[in-house]
Amino acid sequence: MTTKVEKSVTVDVPVEMAYNQWTQFEEFPKFMGGVQEVQQLDDKRLHWVAEIAGVRREWDATILEQRQDEKIAWAATQGATNAGAVYFSPVGAGQTQVRLELEYEPEGLIEKAGDAVNVIERQAEKDVESFKTFIEGRMSETGAWRGDVEGTTVGTPGVESATSQGDSGKAGLSGTAKVAGAAGIAAAGVAAAAATRTSGSGGSSDETEDAGATTEGSIEATQPPVTETTTAPETTLDPDTRVDDAIILDEPPRTGGAGGTGTGV
Repeated sequence: MTTKVEKSVTVDVPVEMAYNQWTQFEEFPKFMGGVQEVQQLDDKRLHWVAEIAGVRREWDATILEQRQDEKIAWAATQGATNAGAVYFSPVGAGQTQVRLELEYEPEGLIEKAGDAVNVIERQAEKDVESFKTFIEGRMSETGAWRGDVEGTTVGTPGVESATSQGDSGKAGLSGTAKVAGAAGIAAAGVAAAAATRTSGSGGSSDETEDAGATTEGSIEATQPPVTETTTAPETTLDPDTRVDDAIILDEPPRTGGAGGTGTGV
């Protein structure tokens, strides 16, 4: 099941400046949470590396359409499945509305759990606000690419425009997430065994206690002792966890597109 996110922000810079900065995809890690690296492969192709809710993701994306000072649209071609567009509209003297629209497909239990509590949506909101802080703090772009990419995309591309199907084996849990996941599974197993020992059906309490002693002996060989625990600890995903597919969410910077200035497509 896919998820759609739309976020917008008004920045106090001219539309050309806001657009120019967004073409600098390799600068995205400076204001996008979870995005670790964006490589500009050529004018249209990008490679992303991000860590989302403890899950490392890598994917390739291609620019489907790019119009100066108006729109940049993209879709994944390999790796995590996502697509979207960012729009730029002048709204007053020296002000620009930046609107981000994206669609993605969460994969695996951790990402689906994050999706259930709107982690990506929260992250997208933080990212556009961080972009506002970044560009207004500089009051100048770090570079620009003023080329166009002609495309047939109408509106915002969805995941049906993405040619990637899943992660292609490039994703994996970070070390922290692996430890936390293993601990959670072990704790759940111990708690289940403890519940079984204390809830025998039928026989007397003495018989239940004797039967439990044998079970406990086998469990103690592989599990740490349990002290008054009958339920597994609940793992709660922090709603403010910074994630990135947004990340995903966005478009990476280009370095030296044909006819461009600075770095970027």
